[in-house]
Amino acid sequence: MAADVKIPIDYAAAAETLKTVLKLSGSPVAFRFVTKKEDIPEGMQKFDKTVRHCTMVDTARKEGKAFFATSENHECNGGAWSLGLRELTETLKTGEFYFKLGKFDSSASCKRTIDRVPHLNSGFIHATLYAPLEKTPFDPQVVIIVANPWAMLKIAQSTLFLTGGRISAEFAGIQSVCADACAQTYLNGHINFSLGCDGSRKFSGIADGEMVMGIPAELLPELIESLKIVTAAPGSKPGAK
Repeated sequence: MAADVKIPIDYAAAAETLKTVLKLSGSPVAFRFVTKKEDIPEGMQKFDKTVRHCTMVDTARKEGKAFFATSENHECNGGAWSLGLRELTETLKTGEFYFKLGKFDSSASCKRTIDRVPHLNSGFIHATLYAPLEKTPFDPQVVIIVANPWAMLKIAQSTLFLTGGRISAEFAGIQSVCADACAQTYLNGHINFSLGCDGSRKFSGIADGEMVMGIPAELLPELIESLKIVTAAPGSKPGAK
């Protein structure tokens, strides 16, 4: 696949800085949507399991594997829908699914939430690509980080380092790794923090003391340079080892 960014990014160097400075327990994960088969990098293997998107992220994060997945690899209907791989199921559309799980007081409150979940057009995406950032064979569109609140604080401070302002995070306690970290970040070009969700914490190894976030890959060079300064600042509390 041809390079997708005009300004080249040293992903290995970026990953090393993120892992070292933020004391990450795994790799930052490179993620990309592809709309047609020929956009999948030559030699990249298809995932050999049917699991959830968040589990795939964990596989790249902790096992160092690079792979692609199509609709049939995605076990979670909500995740596959938000990533543009599949139509929204009727039980999700009406609110019945999360209502039965006890997440909402009524199907109406559930539907109000589902209607605002960030998602790509259904069927628009052919496959999703995953890799540890340090050895990604493709230009990612989103970089996913799972880390403790201290690391998230440093990323937030680094995001505001040049221009200041405020950060708005959007999440709903459901579909955190798929909709919050990937779809929303891709669609609006802004970083997004999420508290995770019951599914991702159960199936993807997000610990009780960790959060998840998505970073538009184009922002990596600026963010990395700011991160080095912010974490070394006199007023910056060091994170636990």
